[in-house]
Amino acid sequence: MLTTDKNSFIHFDDGIVSALTKIVGKNNIITDLEGIYAYSFDCAHIPFDKNYPKVVVIPQNTQQVSEILKIANKRRIPVIARGAGSNHAGGCNPVKGGIIIHFSQMNKILEINNQDLTCKVQPGVVVGDLQRAVKGIGLFFPPDPSNLAVSTIGGGIALCSGGPRAFKYGTFKDYVLDLEVVLADGTIIRTGSQTVKNVTGYNLTQLIVGSEGTLGIVTEATLRLIPAPETTNVMLAYFNTVENAVNAVSGIINNHLTPSVIDLIDKKTVQTIEHFYPNGLLCDKEAVLLIEIDGDSASVELQEKKIIQICTEYGAEKIDCAQDELQKQKIWTARRSAFGACAQLAPNVITEDVVVPRSKIAELTKGILDISKKYNLITMVMGHIGDGNIHPNFALDLRDKKQKNNFEKAKAELFKLAASLGGTLSGEHGIGCQKANFLPLVIDKTTLNLMIQIKKVFDPNYILNPEKML
Repeated sequence: MLTTDKNSFIHFDDGIVSALTKIVGKNNIITDLEGIYAYSFDCAHIPFDKNYPKVVVIPQNTQQVSEILKIANKRRIPVIARGAGSNHAGGCNPVKGGIIIHFSQMNKILEINNQDLTCKVQPGVVVGDLQRAVKGIGLFFPPDPSNLAVSTIGGGIALCSGGPRAFKYGTFKDYVLDLEVVLADGTIIRTGSQTVKNVTGYNLTQLIVGSEGTLGIVTEATLRLIPAPETTNVMLAYFNTVENAVNAVSGIINNHLTPSVIDLIDKKTVQTIEHFYPNGLLCDKEAVLLIEIDGDSASVELQEKKIIQICTEYGAEKIDCAQDELQKQKIWTARRSAFGACAQLAPNVITEDVVVPRSKIAELTKGILDISKKYNLITMVMGHIGDGNIHPNFALDLRDKKQKNNFEKAKAELFKLAASLGGTLSGEHGIGCQKANFLPLVIDKTTLNLMIQIKKVFDPNYILNPEKML
């Protein structure tokens, strides 16, 4: 793991606060402990300690971000870029204190270009808001994190977020054409172009996407849009075994069908959702597939018939198809409420994120449940079976030292299991500070050293989101 000496950062004094205040104004800076506390967490349950940040700044534009970084780099003060803080791996936790840059005021959709099928946005734009804005003119921004009602574009770029529709449409990296990035020393660069095709020089855009704010801070993004599908429908297919559900997915794909969503939800998750958000879900089957299809009306009707036939052939006990828009929304609301439903079972919920080849999902799911039983943990398994990205939700009480210790052991075994199945540590939640120590399971030493060298080129004083990823 790439670490810093505890004395490597220069002391933070009142003069720095004054300098930052001059940049953003006194109404856009937070220095009281209570205010700072509110910006010092994501969903990773990392304790607030003596290394808490000293100030939160809320810039209005790129130039202000540049001036902030010039001060931070000169004084070697850590800087953490933050959006909604809904990530699960400690990616925006200020583990070395310093300055938090919060992008709530840089939240404008600057342009939607219907002719070029692009848009320009600031990092604080909420994903759901962008989707609604482009839908109004017949366009579609497919990346679809489950918490899209609060998730921001900046966070999606930092983590290369995906969501349920990644199977058909890909993740954030497939829709980022150009970025305006402020480097550690305050220099402002552009990484790409407004064109869909671009092989001019090294692909710095894709290097920044998924880098979790460790190489630079994104202040503007040019994103690719696509025409919106004419219509969609959603169905739920219930199976007596996870293996049957996995085989049905293979059957669907082998029959040249590409649903926009194929999600797996296990029995415990369905039961928990139904208790929290009653929706008439069938609770006695081991697995359910949530399948969304889209396209023109004739195509959706044909896909629906074929998928029903295939799921039946692979042992589906029941298949429910939405009959109207209200039913579609009820199914999706139930799906998106899974994390909140799990929170009814214990004071804390930790969502993990591993990826394996699709053919290994049944083995992974069984392994997760075996590990959970071994360590006496309440665990619900769900995820994007179409691309092999599984999210086990662990409900526990982190105040209980035994439960916490058991979870840490279970997490380590989960990552080793994923690696042994030819998988990796994250598909969309990132590495943050929670998984960095596990990188040698899936990345060789030479490659890790190359990544460290890249970090040093972009951030020689190691101020950008320190102790994350590497």
